[in-house]
Amino acid sequence: MTNDFSKGKVWRNIISQSIPLMLAQLVQLLYNVVDRIYIGHLPGADSLALTGIGLAFPLTTLIAAFTNLFSTGGTPLFSIARGAKEETRAEKILGNVFSLLLLSSLIILLFCYLLSRPILYLFGASDASYIYADAYLKIYLLGTSFSMLSTGLNGFINAQGFPKIGMMTTLIGALLNLILDPLFIFYFRMGVSGAALATVLSQIVSCIWVLRFLTKKADNPPIRRSHAPQAGLLIRKQNLKIDLKLMREIIPLGMSGFIMQATNCLVQVVCNATLKIYGGDLYVGIMTVINSVREILSLPVGGLTSGSQPVLGYNYGAKQYDRVCQGIRFTSIIGILYTMAAWLVVICSPHLLLSVFTTDAAMLDAGTGALRLYFFGFFFMSFQFSGQAAFTALGYSKQAVFFSLLRKAVIVAPLTVFLPTLGFGVDGVFLAEPISNAIGGLACFITMYFTLYRKLKKCRNR
Repeated sequence: MTNDFSKGKVWRNIISQSIPLMLAQLVQLLYNVVDRIYIGHLPGADSLALTGIGLAFPLTTLIAAFTNLFSTGGTPLFSIARGAKEETRAEKILGNVFSLLLLSSLIILLFCYLLSRPILYLFGASDASYIYADAYLKIYLLGTSFSMLSTGLNGFINAQGFPKIGMMTTLIGALLNLILDPLFIFYFRMGVSGAALATVLSQIVSCIWVLRFLTKKADNPPIRRSHAPQAGLLIRKQNLKIDLKLMREIIPLGMSGFIMQATNCLVQVVCNATLKIYGGDLYVGIMTVINSVREILSLPVGGLTSGSQPVLGYNYGAKQYDRVCQGIRFTSIIGILYTMAAWLVVICSPHLLLSVFTTDAAMLDAGTGALRLYFFGFFFMSFQFSGQAAFTALGYSKQAVFFSLLRKAVIVAPLTVFLPTLGFGVDGVFLAEPISNAIGGLACFITMYFTLYRKLKKCRNR
């Protein structure tokens, strides 16, 4: 058993997990963000091309939702089993998650490929933007299984205390994507199709890396160097058969991560459809850019809270409740400080952030005000992240699911529809996000504090 999180300073354990994880997630963003940067600077059709990719977002988000369902449901159970020294159970969890990811990816691929045209028009496509959306999505979908396996299983590498190996998973694929993108997009003049193809090839390489690390035994290590890192808990054939009892444990915990992404999918659909009505293709493209900025700026706090989960879960399993409280305090404070700094950057430099993704004058002009509205009170998002991470890491699935559903489905989606009808127009779409962050984030954090954190403080004093 390696990386005993019940020893050493809690904040150092969290940082040691979080920094490589943040870098891994940052590199993971390159799969999509680099595509958008290149496409946004594609001569002759940059605005429509970005709009087309934006229309494909809900389906790519749906893929991430099912990845989260099994990955974020399995990794806390995996960490708790490790903390309790139940290695046989931990490996069974890992094997079941592999099978669930593979099976669901094949179902998603078939469904989305057959119904892509009506789905894209439902999402707000026009005849002009559909051409770009369809060209991107049809190729991107071919990498569904590779994407879900590499992303979903990477959490089990991190949970075993190998965040640097986890970072390499996405680093290898993203560097390949970075090289192939301009080659396919510009040199071979494939445009958005080239961006999708580069992404799929990169995902295949990342998937191979993950599977080699999680299937190779110590006598045949995947990295042919002396003293190379080696996973102690592996994917084994006898654990691949789906255990319905274990699946009923995984899915409730994973529902939080699933609903977070599934409701993101819902919000993206509602936003695109509403923006098409009130602003046309231009504002759908602007939302694509804003979503890209949001993914980048929210990544550090997301990486911090994700990195804290193995530490919190391990100490909870080891009944080290004081250390769990320390971890919750640390991630909450750092998250608030970071998101306040990020909000300041958006207020001061919106044009700079937008210009990374587009040179289109109309998008830059209209997008500046939209970006400021969307990120207003950005620090409230940290409360959602901290509360959600604590609930998920310690196995409180019902609370985690409830607050995921509350913020997106109950607050932001209805506001996105109704605020424009009250005279706000397209501004109402962008205002829905900060309102939901404030209400949902505070509700989640306050509930976590009074029902979980204070309970842990009482337990540590016994």
